Amino acid sequence: MPLGPMDDFLAHQTPETFDHVYSGDRTFYDRYYFNCHPCSDEIFLITGMGQYPNLGVIDAFVTVSHGDFHHCVRASRELGHDRLDTTVGPFGVEVIEGLRKLRVFCEPNEWGVDFDLVFEGFVPAVEEPPTIRRMGNRLTEHTTRFAQVGLYSGRIRVDGKTYEVTPDRWKGARDHSWGVRPNTGEPEPPGILAKYRPAGEFGHFHNWIPMQFDDFMIKVYFDEDAKGNRHMEEAVQVPRFGIDEPPIHLGSPKHEITFKPGTREIARTKLSFAHSDLVAIGTPLRTNYLLGGSGYRPDGKWGLGWYQGPLAVEGLRWDMRDPKQFAEIQGLNEMLCRWELSTGEIGYGMHENVVAGIYHPYGFETPDAVAP
Repeated sequence: MPLGPMDDFLAHQTPETFDHVYSGDRTFYDRYYFNCHPCSDEIFLITGMGQYPNLGVIDAFVTVSHGDFHHCVRASRELGHDRLDTTVGPFGVEVIEGLRKLRVFCEPNEWGVDFDLVFEGFVPAVEEPPTIRRMGNRLTEHTTRFAQVGLYSGRIRVDGKTYEVTPDRWKGARDHSWGVRPNTGEPEPPGILAKYRPAGEFGHFHNWIPMQFDDFMIKVYFDEDAKGNRHMEEAVQVPRFGIDEPPIHLGSPKHEITFKPGTREIARTKLSFAHSDLVAIGTPLRTNYLLGGSGYRPDGKWGLGWYQGPLAVEGLRWDMRDPKQFAEIQGLNEMLCRWELSTGEIGYGMHENVVAGIYHPYGFETPDAVAP
């Protein structure tokens, strides 16, 4: 049990040193996620960093949707024993003030995508309901996540263009999640779990939506199966810092979604709520196709938590005008949207959406079905 710098803090929750987590499950992870945009369709940046103590890996990525191209830079290294070392190749995350202000950066590199940004929270961080799933006797997912919208300052460089990022127009969301989560690390043999996996009727409809308005955040989250049965939901309105009011729980979210013909990509979202008269209409401005290089969908070489050796850094680029290249990155769509409320407020924020497999409520009757 080697010691690390974290072991000098009064924060232990088990008799172990900090490089040993509570569970021996290989899929245990601890991850940051950030997105950043100028409230327009010009550019949409997403970056993240994860540690996987039982796999001995830390990795990071940035994906940028800009012009006709989707860019990715990614890095991975051996984790070692210092959990406070949140640098991976050109990437780094620095907590300046917990739950309030963080710096995230990617240093200049040969792929021409770099940034140095400071995120400052606009609302208090909100803890989501825990996600708990089992297959047979195995706990396959048990995670905690908190989310927060905020303002950015700093700079971004991509395609030879530098953006000066100022908090008057550059906004975005972040989350921090940890726990046991499937699809982490190299694939393992299915064993008896194959017996519990649905055959022929698999469907996953995922939506994670943090919206930012002048005085508050609306945070909506719901997951459904192939028949529309819901196993996770949340809808809450959180006032900005400086407004001394409690969060408002809006009740179960209801959705009416229109898809672009020939795709599973959203063209328009309408949300309403069981305990509120509020209605939100979302119109996508630009989509960051997060599966492109980030590791959320392994490409045979790289996945979240996959061991790449002592240090590996690489970059990729897709031309979204090429149908073959475009098809490679679709599936986990991070859509920057303009949101209009029935009360007149205008805001911006991401609608993260996955329509995987079958989803009967919107007519996706086969795994490869698309909107008419």
